[in-house]
Amino acid sequence: MSEALVKPLRAVRSRTYAGAAGAGILLALPFYLDRFWLQTGLFAMAAAIGAIGINLLTGATGQLSMGHAFFLAVGAYGYCVFAGDGGDGLTGLGLPTWLAAVLAVLVAGAAGGLFSPISGRLSGAYLGIATLALVFIGQHVMFNAHDLTGGANGRDVPPLSLFGLTFDDRELLVAAVPFGSAEKLWYAGLVLLVAGALFARGVLRGRPGRAMNAIRDHRIAAGVLGVPVARHRAAVFVLSSMYAGLAGVLLALVFQRTVPDYFGITLSLEYLAMIVIGGLGSVSGAVAGAVFVSLLPQLLTRYSDALPLVSDPGTGGIAPGEASRYLYGAAVVLVVLFLPGGLVGTAVRRRVTTHPREER
Repeated sequence: MSEALVKPLRAVRSRTYAGAAGAGILLALPFYLDRFWLQTGLFAMAAAIGAIGINLLTGATGQLSMGHAFFLAVGAYGYCVFAGDGGDGLTGLGLPTWLAAVLAVLVAGAAGGLFSPISGRLSGAYLGIATLALVFIGQHVMFNAHDLTGGANGRDVPPLSLFGLTFDDRELLVAAVPFGSAEKLWYAGLVLLVAGALFARGVLRGRPGRAMNAIRDHRIAAGVLGVPVARHRAAVFVLSSMYAGLAGVLLALVFQRTVPDYFGITLSLEYLAMIVIGGLGSVSGAVAGAVFVSLLPQLLTRYSDALPLVSDPGTGGIAPGEASRYLYGAAVVLVVLFLPGGLVGTAVRRRVTTHPREER
């Protein structure tokens, strides 16, 4: 076999081995990590799912959205309403929790569908301002529709039940290791993230992805070539909303309580930071950016005593949450100035430069 064929085969084999090793490590982590690290990983998984959705919209199609937090809230509160039994005095339909999760995602998609006529016709800053209004409307509803949302105090989240297994804190022994809610949800989060990533990658690599990229690069030219621009924009907005709804459901299950303050404009800005840092228009970039942005405040909080300038504001330092926003804000500026392709784009360019034949 010629050397030109051997090198690509070796590269594919090495990537396969690396992927299998990574999958094995992820599957084994619940047996070794404590609850803090498992919850931190689950936050990253939920953020990655939501980031994939907004990357389809903003990164691949070029539609600026500032309202992603609204659709996360629809998913989170929709699950609570569908799954709740009304025992806490709040509205609850008492549906099976797996069905409630599916319906919450569909409701988030329906909310995106209601907004899609606007998203199909607006672009750029105009669309960003229009979607920003969704966050303010959502905040008003969450704080005032007490029967649905519990008001400012939020509402408890019913644990997910699937195939006879309840994802709550009742311990289940697996290989002599007690599995609580975090350990059980870890595998559910992995399945959802992998499924969402594979579906998004299939969309981007197929005809819809080429149409989305054409709309992003030159909307008028895409229309001249026969691409139904408004219809594609509306469809991508609905799909992005469903990803956000799924992320909201997973976040609610991890937090075990939904509160309106979490689903504000700051959350929407964090999702934009994720896709810029990771790489616009890339599924792996969305995941990488989500891991960076979601893990940073958790790590700063965990190790605040050992870090300079990061401590309780009452002692003259910077709060971990505020410090994390400074850091990933600086990361966004650095990426825009020096790494326009994001973390993943830089890695790809380096691999192409190092192994030019392998990438052809």
